[in-house]
Amino acid sequence: MKIHLGTNDITELRNAVVTSGTFDGVHVGHQKILARLREEADKIGGETVLITYWPHPRQVLKPWDNSLRLLTTFPEKATVLEKYGIDHLVKIPFTQEFAQMNSEEYIRIILSERVHTKKLIIGYDHRFGKNRDGGLKELQEFAPKYGYEVEEIPRQDIEEIGVSSTKIRRSLETGDVKTANEYLGRPYSVAGMVVHGQKIGRTIGYPTANIHVKESYKLIPADGIYAVQVCNKYEKRDGMLNIGNRPTIGGDDKTIEVHIFDFDEDIYDSEISVEFIDLIRREEKFSSVEALKEQLKKDEIAVKACLSNYKAKNHDQ
Repeated sequence: MKIHLGTNDITELRNAVVTSGTFDGVHVGHQKILARLREEADKIGGETVLITYWPHPRQVLKPWDNSLRLLTTFPEKATVLEKYGIDHLVKIPFTQEFAQMNSEEYIRIILSERVHTKKLIIGYDHRFGKNRDGGLKELQEFAPKYGYEVEEIPRQDIEEIGVSSTKIRRSLETGDVKTANEYLGRPYSVAGMVVHGQKIGRTIGYPTANIHVKESYKLIPADGIYAVQVCNKYEKRDGMLNIGNRPTIGGDDKTIEVHIFDFDEDIYDSEISVEFIDLIRREEKFSSVEALKEQLKKDEIAVKACLSNYKAKNHDQ
């Protein structure tokens, strides 16, 4: 997959089959569009093109609103999209100036002159252009003039899946990662740098890697203890992760800490990602550190059983 920053460096593509949108999470609804894109490109000997915008339009149009949390950073989104057969990922910087482009200007400049669109495939109720004034009607109206075909994924196909990025966010915010994972078609993941913490975990038999997520907009699931799989460039290991303020030991700031089973290597200043498999329990305050240690032993048993079942179900060796 080739990633283009903007549209200026795109040379003429072969029968470009195109879709566009934010595609946050690249969930199973998005995947339906991507599969159709690949199918159509293969049919006409074409190349698949996905146009997306970064930053997220809401971050630019409503800069005072810090409430938006995204399911995927741009690198995460790119990694997933490549798995679904996208040949060209076009990352258009979303600016106030770009937001002023009306629907015909977008069709003429981006879809026709820059990307040379042969066929456009969109999801139901797709909107674009200044004030979201463009939709299927405008795309069909200008298709003969700019020489492309347009296809909309039927409403019933999208609604039959019953998934949206908003539903996934709500699931994660309540700790319901199993539902979120079903909607995503894969485990939800969070990546970050391993940084030095207070090193309290090692004093109670559960040393942890503290994960710093630099992207403030990245959605972090609800506080609690989770069964996770920990990934770096080379391997995947089982782990038990805590999100929260660690009330039993007087913690103040929220942290993301993962205890990796059967692992004793120095991974400070390296990047890891964690895949959330299931919530084991909510974070709670215990009467003493000893009571916490006893609970962590029970958590470990529950996490290992959860991960064993997950791997058996998914044939993950």
